[in-house]
Amino acid sequence: MSSSINSGERGPFACEVLSQCVHSAARRTRLRTPHGTAETPAFMPVGTAATVKGADPAALRATGSEFVLCNTYHLALRPGAELIHELGGLHKFMGWDGPILTDSGGFQVFSLAQLSKVDDDGVSFRSHIDGSAMRLTPESATQIQLQLGADVIMAFDECLPHDADAGSVRASLQRRTMPWAERCIALHPRDGRALFGIGQGGMHADLRREHMSALRELPFDGFAVGGLSVGESSADFRRILEATTPLMPTDKPRYLMGVGSAAEILDAVALGIDMFDCVLPTRNARNGQALTFNGPLRMRNAAHTSDARVLEDACDCATCARGFSRAYIRHLLMANEILGAMLMTTHNLRFMQRLMQRIRESIAHGDFADFAAATKSAIGSGLDNKDAPDKG
Repeated sequence: MSSSINSGERGPFACEVLSQCVHSAARRTRLRTPHGTAETPAFMPVGTAATVKGADPAALRATGSEFVLCNTYHLALRPGAELIHELGGLHKFMGWDGPILTDSGGFQVFSLAQLSKVDDDGVSFRSHIDGSAMRLTPESATQIQLQLGADVIMAFDECLPHDADAGSVRASLQRRTMPWAERCIALHPRDGRALFGIGQGGMHADLRREHMSALRELPFDGFAVGGLSVGESSADFRRILEATTPLMPTDKPRYLMGVGSAAEILDAVALGIDMFDCVLPTRNARNGQALTFNGPLRMRNAAHTSDARVLEDACDCATCARGFSRAYIRHLLMANEILGAMLMTTHNLRFMQRLMQRIRESIAHGDFADFAAATKSAIGSGLDNKDAPDKG
């Protein structure tokens, strides 16, 4: 645990535990990065290509977002890490002065299996943009993230399908993910930016425990759970998380990758997870789903045609505060006007930050368990992951 970190303080990466729930593993922390602080539990909007779709940096900051995630794979392909580095780094390039975390690109490479070939040294693949041949290794993935200038970079790992058998998963951990983690560490300059390791193991609890036990012995600045929310059942999701989180160090951040539903976030916070990211709130916004503490609203439904109410009475987002009606937003969405997606995105991102703020407050006040139960009951599944067909 670090010494006391002041809000807004910039400096080498550090983690301070602020408070701990007495009824669960839920906790509040403050993270210091070279570009300022962020309090957890935290939700990071996804800016895949150096932009969060539908929100400029000022609008993003106004939602309460402190941390943003950008993607190594997409930025390496276009416009290229060297160009971003020459133009002053990712923060200057995208006009965001807060902390940035970059995904290593591994998930994107492995999700394009028909275009990639993996070996024990790395992955060869063809660009989904122009078909050109590309290569990612632990060294190149780390170097790209360092060129981008991220505050938190992720180790390069292999993410197998959720239904991979135990033999395949064990071989992947022993021959690739674990050696690759060590190769990422060897290249990390220890210059104040953080390097997180990623725990894998598929749906095999014993392998999850085995890998996290080994991973935690390496000098990472934080630890992530990868390979979840990729098609497994809710029961498997919770089973694997319950097997993994108790083995994650308590003095370093714990990150659950790619999870953005309210119910899953609340369950994961109770198990001690600090950080989350997902495209779900922005993607669903563009496809007409508004997130509220009374459950989601499908704004393309005819029921909203003449509805003068704002999306949520208690919401302080710019969309609701300025009085944009459900009728107007539905009209914009039906007419495919860009403003409709922007207004919805602003609301949904503010919903996520209101959720995280309430989680942090409930932990501090000692009533997180009651808050989580009441919120899950009111929201239901919360963020419907089946509403939106598009990506990113």
